[in-house]
Amino acid sequence: MEKLVFQNGVKKDQLLSAVNDDHGGVIVEFKEPMDPIVFQNMLKASLSKWRLQGKKGVWIKLPIECVNLVETAVEEGFWYHHAEPHYLMLVYWIPKTENTIPANASHRVGIGAIVLNDKRELLVVQENCGRLKGTAVWKIPTGVVEEGEDIFEGAIREVKEETGIDTEFLEVLAFRQTHKALFEKSDLFFICMMRPLSFDIQKQDLEIEAAQWMPIEEYEAQPFVQKHVLFKYIVDLCLTKAERGYPGFTPVPITSFFDAGASFLYLNNDGLNDENSAAHL
Repeated sequence: MEKLVFQNGVKKDQLLSAVNDDHGGVIVEFKEPMDPIVFQNMLKASLSKWRLQGKKGVWIKLPIECVNLVETAVEEGFWYHHAEPHYLMLVYWIPKTENTIPANASHRVGIGAIVLNDKRELLVVQENCGRLKGTAVWKIPTGVVEEGEDIFEGAIREVKEETGIDTEFLEVLAFRQTHKALFEKSDLFFICMMRPLSFDIQKQDLEIEAAQWMPIEEYEAQPFVQKHVLFKYIVDLCLTKAERGYPGFTPVPITSFFDAGASFLYLNNDGLNDENSAAHL
């Protein structure tokens, strides 16, 4: 006859509720608070069961209301994986093998928007916060892409927020990768070419000191631009795109075998066979 008690006085039907992940592990997601002693007993029993089942990684998602359980989980060998405003994710590796749990997100994604009008004037701003505050340096609008936001959407939004200008996204002209940036994470910065759809500037007062349309030659002549390679490249990319049709990367909607949701592949259509390209879209 099967015993009613599994371990530490916890019945089998009192184990932690978990779902299997795609990599041989389990995910436990709490919905309401629990007494730390009860949690400790259930966690010990559950770990024993998962170990016998050959499970690998164990993920525990604790909402902020269950912060009282963090110390108990850490005492059982769990460690922090990542945190969001409303939850903390803890993780544990069961087998005595190399830990293959993926690291937390490693990159932040930013954009810089090149907006050039028909008069060869560049949309530029002066910031009233950050490292360029008070320097009188004119720069292109920049910002961070938000969670769940595509690169082209982030570029359109940032230009609108900082300057009030409506734009059409054209292409990604280049991108830069740096490391050990904000919170020691790596950084991807996409330089985007935009077409202005409006021209009356209404700057954002919170972050922007000033905004204007500036002749590209005047922007290029700034000592700061001449000194810093990235700013100089922005000028070169802008002029080459305007004068010689520098080919960038445009977003093409695609779907994946693994995810039915739409995503975007940024590619250069030049040189691709139109018939073969159409077959993939």
